[in-house]
Amino acid sequence: MIDVPQGKEKGSHWFRAAFDPAPLRGKNVTFLFRYRTQNVSTPPKKYYGSKFMVSYRDASSGEKLWPDAGLQEGNVSWCDGALQVTFRPGAADAEVMLGLQEVSGRIEFEFDSLRSGSVFSPAARINLDYKVKYPQKSEKHSRLRGMMSPAGPMTEEMFRTLKQWNVNLVRMQIMRNWNKLNTELDLDEYYRWLDKRLDEIENATRLAEKYGIRLIIDLHSPPGGKSSLNHMRMFCEKKYADAFLDCWRRIAARFKGNPAIYAYNLLNEPVQAVPAPYDYWNLQRMAAAAVREIDPDTAIMIESNEASRPRAFAYLSPLRMDNIIYQVHMYMPLTYTHQRIRTAGPPIGYPGMIDGEMWNKEKIRETLQPVRDFQLRHNARIYVGEFSAVAWAPGADRYLQDCIDIFEEYGWEWSYHAFREWNGWSVEHEGTGPDNIRPAKNTRRREVLLKAFRKNNK
Repeated sequence: MIDVPQGKEKGSHWFRAAFDPAPLRGKNVTFLFRYRTQNVSTPPKKYYGSKFMVSYRDASSGEKLWPDAGLQEGNVSWCDGALQVTFRPGAADAEVMLGLQEVSGRIEFEFDSLRSGSVFSPAARINLDYKVKYPQKSEKHSRLRGMMSPAGPMTEEMFRTLKQWNVNLVRMQIMRNWNKLNTELDLDEYYRWLDKRLDEIENATRLAEKYGIRLIIDLHSPPGGKSSLNHMRMFCEKKYADAFLDCWRRIAARFKGNPAIYAYNLLNEPVQAVPAPYDYWNLQRMAAAAVREIDPDTAIMIESNEASRPRAFAYLSPLRMDNIIYQVHMYMPLTYTHQRIRTAGPPIGYPGMIDGEMWNKEKIRETLQPVRDFQLRHNARIYVGEFSAVAWAPGADRYLQDCIDIFEEYGWEWSYHAFREWNGWSVEHEGTGPDNIRPAKNTRRREVLLKAFRKNNK
């Protein structure tokens, strides 16, 4: 227990213990524990507050890393916490730290609950012999290459611009409160918001059909939201699991037979780091079955765990269902693609040494290998729902080109993140950092995309 009186917030108040990370190098490890809080004050910065944190030094680069579980403040009764850490090959000098930082209040940890290991493993996969079948018309359709939508309504001018770029696919996101905790809890309010967003998407289908663009309906913000940075609430609470299934019954009933709809994307970037009664795979399986009862024809998209990271395909099982497309997101390495969004530091270039490893086209290929193996093993169609590099990342155009080259080689469909959502991802903006970003008539990243879009049938 750590108890910090009001007025004594300054500093770090925690237990710490060193451990040897050598056996964990190159592995993705989940730490599970139970904790509760009482009157923990609001931290002055979001990276302070309630702490279960592992730190270690990357011996290859000398960099110090601080993976953090992102625990809740305020008053929280006994609950499960989790922290996922991918230890770099050069991991050394590791410590675990738990307590409070720059806040007052009390936090308690139940030491007997502490576990570490893997929640999911390749050995637990099922349907290993299953080969996915697709409708004949689906097998013969033109390859789709496109963009992620903005979070709000799309105007006709937006569709006209995408048509000029020769885009033939838009992934329409149903999203709000991104990366926030304890949102989407009021189901009546959630359904009102969802219905309004579906109205906007229905309007978009008419414009999409006019301009020859297919749409994917992507549920970015599910009912219940996140209970921690490493877990979605609906995996543990039946109320929100049932609401998730109900959402998809509503969507399927509304858009069944709509010629503009290419696929239903059941859940954006599933995040599950703790054992749960409705795990990320089974809940998507149940939603797919619910959709199929209403709409037997529209393709359904399933995403991998760990926010759709390629490595999670190593333990992903295929559904025993046909016309299922499997989706991956490519933002690896995050140190490069998301550089200086939340932290300061010098520019990181591509290709080059990143996180102690040489990142180039072959490293991207190696990172995507679990997805390629899944594709070949199960005759699965693969869709890259998101990939990007922030506008000020040196060599971003080369990174995008190398990704696209591999997607094309493997026959994957894809959409770039994102079109007119946030200027940092925009290929219509350029700059040297978050505080220096401006519109640009053309960018090298945009040219890479336009070159690829020219492969789409006109």
